[in-house]
Amino acid sequence: MDWKEILRRRLATPSTGTNKKKTEQELKDEEMDLFTKYYSEWKGDRKNTNEFYKTIPRFYYRLPAEDEVLLQKLREESRAVFLQRKSRELLDNEELQNLWFLLDKHQTPPMIGEEAMINYENFLKVGEKAGPKCKQFFTAKVFAKLLHTDSYGRISIMQFFNYVMRKVWLHQTRIGLSLYDVAGQGYLRESDLENYILELIPTLPQLDGLEKSFYSFYVCTAVRKFFFFLDPLRTGKIKIQDILACSFLDDLLELRDEELSKESQETNWFSAPSALRVYGQYLNLDKDHNGMLSKEELSRYGTATMTNVFLDRVFQECLTYDGEMDYKTYLDFVLALENRKEPAALQYIFKLLDIENKGYLNVFSLNYFFRAIQELMKIHGQDPVSFQDVKDEIFDMVKPKDPLKISLQDLINSNQGDTVTTILIDLNGFWTYENREALVANDNENSADLDDT
Repeated sequence: MDWKEILRRRLATPSTGTNKKKTEQELKDEEMDLFTKYYSEWKGDRKNTNEFYKTIPRFYYRLPAEDEVLLQKLREESRAVFLQRKSRELLDNEELQNLWFLLDKHQTPPMIGEEAMINYENFLKVGEKAGPKCKQFFTAKVFAKLLHTDSYGRISIMQFFNYVMRKVWLHQTRIGLSLYDVAGQGYLRESDLENYILELIPTLPQLDGLEKSFYSFYVCTAVRKFFFFLDPLRTGKIKIQDILACSFLDDLLELRDEELSKESQETNWFSAPSALRVYGQYLNLDKDHNGMLSKEELSRYGTATMTNVFLDRVFQECLTYDGEMDYKTYLDFVLALENRKEPAALQYIFKLLDIENKGYLNVFSLNYFFRAIQELMKIHGQDPVSFQDVKDEIFDMVKPKDPLKISLQDLINSNQGDTVTTILIDLNGFWTYENREALVANDNENSADLDDT
């Protein structure tokens, strides 16, 4: 019989041998005694059936508290030893050179142009000779991944070697970033990433010309891009996996190339010219030289044609200090406006356009912002465009699921989010959109004139 049923019946049976009425506390004590007795008997009967629970491994380890200094030190040392062991498991330069020698020695003719190839049989032979560290790369899965259209069933030696190099680089970088993961939870806080980039600067030849007094501003500029795009919920931390998966680290480490072209530097957010450009713009806007930007100072950004309504929203929604914007907040603003095709940038601007915080833009929202564009057109002597026409064009471009509402996801899915936001916040952007056909025609005429000469 179930112990619960025994307990229920026992409590239901009236006491014998005494007519004295028991107090409520005595009844509770008796109930607890009976519960303990019958539960212990029941658990004893089931003891043998629960033996397998003892084999379940421990999967949760409590993080040491701030006052548990010894446990914290032990954890830090354990992590350091673990990362060192992982680092020793990676191929070093000499082992990579040996791998290349073995691959070249076992290539399978004929070559495709100047590209050496290798078949699966020789691939396995190289794997046996390359050593235990290379074992993970010489699998059927890796070979199949790199096998394309070769009629002999071979893969490119160069492609395979680049694959190995990429994997080794990713692991090296993962270990390098993990050294800055103070919490040891697989993510970096803003201060952790700042320390990583600060110590990385001396290893990047393209940043040799930076003055040390500018280092803090450079680090702030670089870190902001990571957090703007990889931390959309503004949690203050980024997964190391996300850092490795995006291209930002590649762009940053591209600065190791001493012969990096001027064009590449101009398009690379992390380059010295780019960082100096952004910081220089900030200083130029800061007319009163107090290190902060007011709404009036920010209005001169770019072509100085952004509407006051939009700027009002920027200062309402973004972090400010006594109504003025600091450099970090300015960087978010610049990253949003310079990358309007990116979902993170559209999310930033969408939040500003969503004046009612409803999670969508309706006709009222569009009209609210476009009215400011119409007013600027009048000031500049232009004939205002009808809002109805613009509204219809916007809904035609976006094609939202709900014909009366435009969500952030609608904007992203339409691939027209940059155009729509530009129309609503910037007179120059709207003018460019309105005259796009004439501008294209002029470009074609100019191209034709150049061809004739």
